[in-house]
Amino acid sequence: MSKMFSRIAMTNYVVVLLLSLTSLEHGLLFQRVSSLGINYGQVGDNLPPPDKVIQLLGSLHINKTRIYDTNPKVLSSFANSNIELFVTVENQMLPSLVDPQQALQWVTSRIKPFFPATKIGGIAVGNELYTDDDSSLIGFVTCMTTFLKHINFLYLHLYTLLLLCRYLVPAMTSIHAALVQTGLDKYIQVSTPNSLSVLQESYPPSAGCFRRQVTGVMTQLLSFLHSTKSPFWINAYPYFAYKDSPTKIPLDYVLFNPNPGMVDPYTKYHYDNMLYAQVDAVIFAMARLGFKDIEVGVSETGWPSKGDGDEVGATVANAAVYNKNLLKRQLQSEGTPLRKNMGLDVYLFALFNEDLKPGPTSERNYGLYQPDETMAYNVGLLSSSQSSTSSTNSIVSLTSSASTDITRGMQRLIYFMCIYMLAIHMLIRRRY
Repeated sequence: MSKMFSRIAMTNYVVVLLLSLTSLEHGLLFQRVSSLGINYGQVGDNLPPPDKVIQLLGSLHINKTRIYDTNPKVLSSFANSNIELFVTVENQMLPSLVDPQQALQWVTSRIKPFFPATKIGGIAVGNELYTDDDSSLIGFVTCMTTFLKHINFLYLHLYTLLLLCRYLVPAMTSIHAALVQTGLDKYIQVSTPNSLSVLQESYPPSAGCFRRQVTGVMTQLLSFLHSTKSPFWINAYPYFAYKDSPTKIPLDYVLFNPNPGMVDPYTKYHYDNMLYAQVDAVIFAMARLGFKDIEVGVSETGWPSKGDGDEVGATVANAAVYNKNLLKRQLQSEGTPLRKNMGLDVYLFALFNEDLKPGPTSERNYGLYQPDETMAYNVGLLSSSQSSTSSTNSIVSLTSSASTDITRGMQRLIYFMCIYMLAIHMLIRRRY
């Protein structure tokens, strides 16, 4: 009897292996990429409702998204979706949230009512408060105050930006204290996305350092992040560097395509893409201020599929290549040369083209999808159902060609395991 059960168990095992192989062939085994999220901007008048967005993200097997406010309708819609939200405190709200009582009121009204049904994993306090204009402002605004008072509009604009910069870390501190008070600090991190313009130097990566004008605020920010074990987020766009110097920067280097790359003359690390070089430049800049163990994540990166005449490189082809190659890197949980063994969290920008965004044409054309949920371009994602109607053709799965090499390797492994187990099974049958 025991021999018979052994044969049955062996047969069942082989059947399971064969079914696994068949599932891989038909793309039924999907792979989630925990380090990959996507920015869900809403600056448009024709975007799909949140429930449709949730369906789209679910079909993409993306389980993290970033929004640029705390819209109650969005937060309610994402309840029980198992999609983690990275929410944002709007820049103009920072001065009031320095007050601990105001911060507590904000957390109890904007966060606590939705948690834990809605999986909120992080709060971005402001967004890109430090740009080229803002950082330079810190250095000269004092001596220019008298002059600027005679130019009311400009003075008000610059002075407001300065106040936002000064209020950032105190507001973050108050919000974190409110999370502690409500028992949510164990689940929700507090940070702020930074523009790469906070760096004075970024090339080579080992020369990375912060601008002198923002060093004081950066020291306060890094101290807060270190004490709360929160990441330093950057919005990194290799596209901008290429657009500004297309004759000096190789396109393949910024698109993650095969290329000779560059070697940092001091660390001897080899970089085959600009994004990783930018991330490591930030890590070196933090180390120069005495902070060596803070995680760095990419809160925004992407490539526009359309631009104005002077926006070199903003094409559908380049956008598709950049995002497709980035997806491949994320599927491999790849780290930067400086932190090879630490995966890099990345939020792709963006889910949709947003027709109401101001600025050049490129600003309205970063989306993987059009507002009607059709793909703006194909980054290598396959339809979840080849026989579906056109209304569901936009529903895709984040495996397909971006992980083709991985899937084929698994197929070969399972195939040879099946052959091996069948051979053993045949030997057992002959023996008994």
